[in-house]
Amino acid sequence: MENSPKVNWLKLLQYTVLVSVLLYFGRNLFVPLSFSLLISFVLYPVVRWMETKGWSRWGAILFCLLLLFVLVGVLAWLLVRQMLDFGQEWPALQQKLLGAWSKLSLYLEQQFGVDDVQRVSWMEGLVTDATSTVFNVVQGVLYTSAVSVVLLLLIPLYAALILYNREQLAAALFSMFPKSEHRTISSILRETITTYYNFIKGMLIVYAVVGLLNSLGLLLLGIPHAFFFGIVASLLTFIPYVGISIGAILPMAVAWITYDSVWYPLGVVIVFSVVQYLEANLIFPWAVSYRLQVNMLFTLLAIVAGGILWGASGMILFVPFLAILKLIADKHRELRPLSLLLGSHVKQPKPAVVNKVLKK
Repeated sequence: MENSPKVNWLKLLQYTVLVSVLLYFGRNLFVPLSFSLLISFVLYPVVRWMETKGWSRWGAILFCLLLLFVLVGVLAWLLVRQMLDFGQEWPALQQKLLGAWSKLSLYLEQQFGVDDVQRVSWMEGLVTDATSTVFNVVQGVLYTSAVSVVLLLLIPLYAALILYNREQLAAALFSMFPKSEHRTISSILRETITTYYNFIKGMLIVYAVVGLLNSLGLLLLGIPHAFFFGIVASLLTFIPYVGISIGAILPMAVAWITYDSVWYPLGVVIVFSVVQYLEANLIFPWAVSYRLQVNMLFTLLAIVAGGILWGASGMILFVPFLAILKLIADKHRELRPLSLLLGSHVKQPKPAVVNKVLKK
């Protein structure tokens, strides 16, 4: 009886390193192309439906891209407007920060004997570090803005060309594999597009509901710019567990500075905790009928790896790519170990079996 093929882990490690190097140095090419590919996955069902209703292919593609551009533009405009309003109130917040610093200085002098010279030295060092940090952030924002203008042109162009030439691209993909694999590849493509489309549609509903609940909770507490903080916190929920904590830091600070009381930051924590609980147990299962069934460990690893290789874009893109890899692994018997490794709902072995294995 012929032995089943074994995985060559050394070769797999070499391929992993090679792919990582290519992804890192080719990120300026792969990032917009990846966004375009995922956008084409989302728009394909709508474009195909419009074509069946008599629309020309280019007409359906351009209409869908224009609608997407308008939705993204409206959201960006709302966020920018809230940020500008927040910037106008910064002088008042700065005065409260200085008042808090005076109280802290008095406390340090009374409790620890820290004199004025030491406090001034600390303050100068803090200002120097803050100035350097702000300068670096401004440089990064300017660079990101320039890159974003280029991507704003490239991503919809790539997506339109992918949607228009989809049969040619699919035929090229099929030609790379033997005929015996064509049915499996077709099934993977269909399931990937359907699953990702339904997932994104559900996640948009989740973000909208979570952002509204966050904003209403902050508004009831009297936190300034509640809608801005609520929307930002909802967008950060794509990072499991950690995102909601990051999104709560700024409204907690603003609540403390505004009201000079610990109860308001505590109220922010309670609001975000309740919304996070509702999102995980009610909103997400209701809005998203099919989860991208990848376990949480590898989801977090994908986010971290994406951040290392592609920055913020990688943190967004690597999670759906990992889910697509899971779909491919589910369809191939030789990739069964990878499917079990990435899966989130694996039948647990009996304790007796685990103990027997561990004793060996």
